[in-house]
Amino acid sequence: MPKISIVVPCYNEQAALPLFYQEITRVAGEMDYAEFEFVFIDDGSKDDTLPMLRRLAVKDKRVRFVSLSRNFGKEAGMLAGLEAATGDFVATMDADLQDPPALLPALYKAVTEEGYDCAATRRTTREGEPPVRSFFAHMFYKLINRISDADIVDGARDYRLMRRAMVDAILSMREYNRFSKGIFGWVGFKTKWVPFVNVERVAGETKWSFWKLFLYSLEGIIAFSTAPLALASVLGVLICLIAFVFVVVVLVKTLALGDPVGGWPSMMCVVLFLGGAQLLCIGISGQYLAKTYLEAKRRPVYLVRETEEGVR
Repeated sequence: MPKISIVVPCYNEQAALPLFYQEITRVAGEMDYAEFEFVFIDDGSKDDTLPMLRRLAVKDKRVRFVSLSRNFGKEAGMLAGLEAATGDFVATMDADLQDPPALLPALYKAVTEEGYDCAATRRTTREGEPPVRSFFAHMFYKLINRISDADIVDGARDYRLMRRAMVDAILSMREYNRFSKGIFGWVGFKTKWVPFVNVERVAGETKWSFWKLFLYSLEGIIAFSTAPLALASVLGVLICLIAFVFVVVVLVKTLALGDPVGGWPSMMCVVLFLGGAQLLCIGISGQYLAKTYLEAKRRPVYLVRETEEGVR
């Protein structure tokens, strides 16, 4: 039988984990035409997530886990899970049941019977989410698709089922600064999008604040586009043109009309404007330089402390 690996990054999910395990094993029982393994990634949890995974691994031989040495972030957790997965098909999903396991049969059918390499999910609504957060999320998807080669669908979740060939392609991308939504789109492959209505967390609290999501969006833009660097260059040229126009205006007013230019207020406006523009351009360049610096170190994306086979 074909083997399906379910990759589940976990960070402080002790409240949701029992409910998720109950639901995913129920769905797996209905899909008796496939073999399953459940690969949980403990991303440095501070609660009882790891002890629960140890107990599940003893109870159910299909359960495997990888416990990271500290919290490396969801991107590192997903990479660790994809590298640990051994299935012919690999699914990634969250443990909070916002990614309904009940969609798995439909995803599997799309990949095995409809000729797709990947079946991915997207939310059709954002019910329960603050309006401001939803607005900026829509704006981010529009922006990233305009300025990059990555095809990222609005409302896309990390919940997807992929063929082994696509998983291997993703694993071949070894960058340290990872943005999975962009990587999924960049590698290509034929993808079917399966819409579903947004589901609230079954238990626990979200780990994604507005600020963290903002930083994550910047990570995606920097990882898959050089447009901000071009923007900085265009801004520099534009400021030079504005400065040239001001020089002409000052000369005309002073020489032709005998009207000297006003002093301190206008000078401060120009100085502050130029200073802010310079800092913006330096900041944009600094972000790219910082990412290049981290890539050049060639540090591992994550470190493993323990698996279901024991402490390393």
